[in-house]
Amino acid sequence: MEDNRLIGTGFQDEENELENSLRPRTLSEYCGQSKIKESLTVYMQAALARREPLDHILLYGPPGLGKTTLAGIVAAQMGHNIKVTSGPAIERPVDLSSLLTNLNTGDVLFIDEIHRLSHIVEEVLYPAMEDYALDMMIGKGPAARSIRLELPKFTLIGATTRAGMLTSPLRDRFGISFRLEPYSPEELSVIVQRSARILKVQCDEAGALEIATRSRGTPRIANRLVKRVRDYAQVCAEGAIDREVAGKALDMLEVDNLGLDNTDRTMLRTMIEKFGGGPVGLDTLAASTGEDATTIEDVYEPYLLQLGFLMRTPRGRVCTPLAYEHLGMLAPKPPMFQTQLDLGPEGGEG
Repeated sequence: MEDNRLIGTGFQDEENELENSLRPRTLSEYCGQSKIKESLTVYMQAALARREPLDHILLYGPPGLGKTTLAGIVAAQMGHNIKVTSGPAIERPVDLSSLLTNLNTGDVLFIDEIHRLSHIVEEVLYPAMEDYALDMMIGKGPAARSIRLELPKFTLIGATTRAGMLTSPLRDRFGISFRLEPYSPEELSVIVQRSARILKVQCDEAGALEIATRSRGTPRIANRLVKRVRDYAQVCAEGAIDREVAGKALDMLEVDNLGLDNTDRTMLRTMIEKFGGGPVGLDTLAASTGEDATTIEDVYEPYLLQLGFLMRTPRGRVCTPLAYEHLGMLAPKPPMFQTQLDLGPEGGEG
């Protein structure tokens, strides 16, 4: 479902070429995450001065914030190649062994969604990260024996949206760990203007800020919206993007001023109109909206929680007064007995 949403953080099929063309190639081009850039610069300069590979790096945070881009930048600035794969793609230890034995000294191996590696594959990865060695079994039965194959010194960069699902032994083997934070509208505005220049469309600061404000703090969504607003500007305007053009284009796409789309608003209205704002159980909400419970929990809820529109309680999900206000609806008053309970007897503090 997320792949079909304009404001979804997953990749869309036709988007890979666009993403690659808009990716920054150096840290100086990379906008935002200033603390991470500062630390990475120091670590890379130190490694280059010692002529050693960079220590293993773990990048975690919400999707679409630039983890893959950072991995490519690290490989480029260290002057080595990068091989990209993902946790689900490495099904067997032999798959990982094939990747590791084909690396050269200093190369970067990037594993996206590293938390989805199987435990058997992880066991093979431990000595590779720690000792740059690969333990392999030769033969079967009583004649089986273990041999250790030396590997070139490489840098593993792991990326995950769920750092809590990483096992402790794997997490502890990363010498460098960074959490990527959502971007501010001002930072996203710089990214939007850079992307507009690459796409050869004129975009002023006000137009870029309008797109950035509705991008949910995510560069991937901002770049996707730039492409759609560019289409609108070429057909319905004079080819240039200003605040008015950006606003009309995003209104047509049903992306409101906080970055919510029609699906987000439908979910909130369902909770308010059918269940009085909650509490609503996850399975009940999934059945009433026709969405999968996992999709609601992983795709829709995080941003609504971040905005303060939803609360998770032991009894289920509850819409907050902020959600009512955003939808132009009147929030219900708390029951009288609840008000008295909160205030205590005589209407004073309990």
